[in-house]
Amino acid sequence: MNIPSVWSEECSGIITSALKNEAARWFQIHQLPSDPAEWLALKPGLREKIWKAMRAQPVRNVDLDYRETGSIAMDGYSVKNIYFQSRKNFYITGNLYVPNGAGPFPAVLNLHGHWSQGRLAERVQSRSHTLAKNGYVSLAIDAFGSGERSTVHGQFEYHGEMLGASLWNLGESLMGIQLQDNMRAIDLLASFHFVCADRIGVTGASGGGNQTMWLAAMDDRIASSVPVASVGTFESYVGGSNCVCETLPDGLIFLEESFVLALAAPHAMKICSCLGEIYGAFFPKEMLRSFRDARKIYQALGADEKFAYQIFNHPHGYWPEMREAMLGWFDLHLRGLGHGAPKAEAPFRCLPERDLMVFPEGQRDGRVVSIAEYCRQKGGDLQKSSSKSVVDRGQKARELREVLRIGEALEKKALHRLPDSPDGWQRWTVETRCGRLIPLLIKPPAGGTDFYLMAGPTGKHDLAATTLLGEALPSGAGVALIDLWGTGETEDFDTACASVYHDLSRSCLWLGKTLLGEWTRDFSLIDSILREDFHSVRTTLGGHKEAGLAALFAAVLSDQKTPVILQDSPRTFLFHEQAARSEPRTSFYSMALHVPGILEWGDIPLAVSLAGGAVRFINPRRSDGAIDKQSTT
Repeated sequence: MNIPSVWSEECSGIITSALKNEAARWFQIHQLPSDPAEWLALKPGLREKIWKAMRAQPVRNVDLDYRETGSIAMDGYSVKNIYFQSRKNFYITGNLYVPNGAGPFPAVLNLHGHWSQGRLAERVQSRSHTLAKNGYVSLAIDAFGSGERSTVHGQFEYHGEMLGASLWNLGESLMGIQLQDNMRAIDLLASFHFVCADRIGVTGASGGGNQTMWLAAMDDRIASSVPVASVGTFESYVGGSNCVCETLPDGLIFLEESFVLALAAPHAMKICSCLGEIYGAFFPKEMLRSFRDARKIYQALGADEKFAYQIFNHPHGYWPEMREAMLGWFDLHLRGLGHGAPKAEAPFRCLPERDLMVFPEGQRDGRVVSIAEYCRQKGGDLQKSSSKSVVDRGQKARELREVLRIGEALEKKALHRLPDSPDGWQRWTVETRCGRLIPLLIKPPAGGTDFYLMAGPTGKHDLAATTLLGEALPSGAGVALIDLWGTGETEDFDTACASVYHDLSRSCLWLGKTLLGEWTRDFSLIDSILREDFHSVRTTLGGHKEAGLAALFAAVLSDQKTPVILQDSPRTFLFHEQAARSEPRTSFYSMALHVPGILEWGDIPLAVSLAGGAVRFINPRRSDGAIDKQSTT
């Protein structure tokens, strides 16, 4: 079936520009004070806001339960294969590099970026080996979902995109869990008799550099930090490509990256950036914008000499020249040696990945859980808890609006009629008061007053071969097809190199929105237009895949008894392990599926019970896209 376009060309750039303009406004609003007293009064509340946005809290009163499974003697130091407890029954794998001798030694937490081998990769090992040869204890740990914390032990994977985003549905975040784990790693270092607990630093590149920045900001035990290829502005994150673990939901509503850098003051920090950087969020020009504002705090606290940056003529990465700069910086600020100038590396030898593994392949301790297993366990617990609660429909609808981050309803500004298509579809453009343009196709009813309003997750063309449209067209009712915000003719984010809507979904979250919430607003607006302008008496909302959830949520929020039909939509937000095994580009669902806290609110069966009209599922699915054989009506 041919579904015509509404416009003569795709309306590209409008959504990206609007989001970037919104981010730019927040950048201008979020400026640090120059008065040190004002900043020190602001600092505790700011940290609390960050923890709240991360949906996490510091871990307290939990035994580290430190364990070693092996040790390798090196030239002047040893490498231990270790694991320890972060939260109750939640363990971290790592390697501990310890110089020979009694100590106590300064220590550095070495955090890895986005490579699936995690801490085992040579680029990560290199830093720990050179630190140990220079008299530092170095701890390298696997970020949640990476290295030995993958879905299947020994099969490395990328923890971001759809996998890491699944944590949002639980009411947690990959960023928050990483910060908790990293603070527990500092607990571990501080517990060793051979570590000087007041001389602990942290470093990492890319995603590891991002973790470095957040840890230095949130933990006053960090005496010195070196974030590499990772500092820019949060404004530049909007419209760009970053990992889920670098996404702070609602972050731009209350802070900019300069605030995070300033939270580390007066402790020493040296930022290393790359002239050949490929990620716009980490361009040196963006780093300098944040550095300039954060420097006011360092100056106000009398620590200007402890805050520095250096730009290297390298592409994205942590190169030998940067390691030498790191060694010189830590020598000055953790050992009181030298003047901070780069220090030449001594030769070192990296080890085969298998030698550094805590467990033989496939024999991981069950307490080292993967993201997939964690999502299944906690999701199941949340579902059991919500099933016992008494439901107040009005209250749950209000809570749903908050979870979806739906603020004001969209308001129609104008309805523009365009020339009809040759096959009889009426072409319309809905213009909203906030500047949104929604392409709308209408097939008027054959003498009746009912309508079907439908959408697909990547545009109205998704509906061409669906049962949804196949049943609606010959029914005699009117049919309205729309492209939801950022889909179809309104799409202007690149979806070729990551999960579909990876960048759009993340950009929304930074600005206090959710993609599913924006789609729900679209359904609600067009539903009201059909009633007011096209005299629909009863509108059935229909959606394919994730768009079906937006239709369902619009029905829950409607004051009408609105029927809903969902085709190939998930029956539950509960994580299914097979979803972790899907390549992001071939995942059945897009990043629109992930809404922070949705499983704390309830689940799709609750939404079905709250909808005012009948709800019908056609081919209900699991979260991995496989047909769910359990009946849902």
